[in-house]
Amino acid sequence: MIVRQAIVRHGRRLATRSLRPLSRPFASTTDDIDNIQTSLNRSLKQTHSLEALMQNMTAEAIPPIDNETHATPPAYTEYQQVADTYATLQRQKALTAHLGTTLTPHYQPHTLLTNPPSPSEISLPLLLASQSHLGHSTSLWNPANSRYIFGIRSGIHIISLDVTAAHLRRACKIVRAVAERGGIILFVGTRKGQDRCVVKAGQLARGCHLFERWTPGSITNGHQILGRCKMRVVDEFDRPIPGYESELLERPALKPDLVVCLNPLENWVMLHECGLHGIPTIGVIDTDADPTWVTYPIPANDDSLRCVQLIAGVLGRAGEEGQKRRAEKARDGEVTYQPEQFEVKASETDVRTGGDRSAIHHAGGSG
Repeated sequence: MIVRQAIVRHGRRLATRSLRPLSRPFASTTDDIDNIQTSLNRSLKQTHSLEALMQNMTAEAIPPIDNETHATPPAYTEYQQVADTYATLQRQKALTAHLGTTLTPHYQPHTLLTNPPSPSEISLPLLLASQSHLGHSTSLWNPANSRYIFGIRSGIHIISLDVTAAHLRRACKIVRAVAERGGIILFVGTRKGQDRCVVKAGQLARGCHLFERWTPGSITNGHQILGRCKMRVVDEFDRPIPGYESELLERPALKPDLVVCLNPLENWVMLHECGLHGIPTIGVIDTDADPTWVTYPIPANDDSLRCVQLIAGVLGRAGEEGQKRRAEKARDGEVTYQPEQFEVKASETDVRTGGDRSAIHHAGGSG
């Protein structure tokens, strides 16, 4: 009796529960197909969106995907890849053109060698940026430099930039005048890193340069050390004049008319030889050097490569201006130096000038 009542009460509920799992797969088949189709469409849209994003972000072009086969077309040639890559680059430039900051004119180290400033461009900010004001420790100073020192900062002497600018302008006038008169200018810098600025200054001033060790006796004993160096006779336009080789063999070695020394401490022997022969010198004098070693000192930091390059470039530009002035005067028929006379034999005169002795013109420049 009790079992019958339980079956009557719970039988209908058990019957409905047992039918639900059987009817659910058949009822949801169409719905699942629709859901799968919807998910496929969504994944395809996501694929296209990712493709567009990668086209904008990557450097290499990605071939388009076919909507039906989901594969790249076989006709995507290399030419199309190059075209798409260029188009991608242009899009990236358009997107990133407004990003970042704009750089104002800034310091570029190579400009002091490739395009050094002219003497008219000398300014205190330029000297300050090249660290020309930094001297040595106060314990290493030379009392003769007291007139060039501005003050002391953290135990280091500070060189007055006003004095440096004035002495550098004076040195430029001297180099310009010597070059204008056809003199030989020698630029010397034997420290590491000074070779390029020394060579550039010599090229601008049409002079000579030395970036290796100075050979002692090159001036005082020049006929033995430099006796085999070749010389030539040139006219006012620096054009060589042939036919004077025999006279040049008996002449002593040439001496510079002006010496520019970028590191006087290591080249005191050369400065001593110049003093013995009355050759004027220009030198970069730091607070630990003796300014009486050179004729025209330039108080500045000789340990700063940027400062040395600045001074060498400015002096080279001054020599270039002097050479241009000399060339302009030569075109006008004016010779800025006194030509040196040679004693020429009659037979050699006939060979060179065809018998016309008035046609002989000897220039004082040689190289």
